[in-house]
Amino acid sequence: MQFIVNIDVEEIGQAIVFYESGLGLQLIRRLFDDTVAEMGGGPAPIYLIEQPDASAAAPGTSIQRHYQRHWTPVHLDFLVEDTDMAVNQAVSSGAVLEGEIKPFAWGKLATMSDPFGNGFCLLEFAEGDYDHTE
Repeated sequence: MQFIVNIDVEEIGQAIVFYESGLGLQLIRRLFDDTVAEMGGGPAPIYLIEQPDASAAAPGTSIQRHYQRHWTPVHLDFLVEDTDMAVNQAVSSGAVLEGEIKPFAWGKLATMSDPFGNGFCLLEFAEGDYDHTE
């Protein structure tokens, strides 16, 4: 099975700049009257989708989109080789570091949000993956 990732953003141009300069993705193409941007550079394409603030978040609900920091049970982890460098790059492009970089036996974790309130993490494995416990 394959999958794609969709991320709602308030302004597509600003989102492209952030995901390129802050996280190192590359713009592949723009679609649908330039309201969608396909970004590459990882194992699955990420589509940035321009959606107006206060528009309906889902059909049949009164819940509206907002671009302040919000919580969702699903988020992306970007694997990086150097957490400190990746955090600095993301923050200089508009991300927010939410607390300290946390060390674990398996590596380091930085909890962050993009300029549109979407949470993501920067994850550096010490060796291998989560199985590393030494």
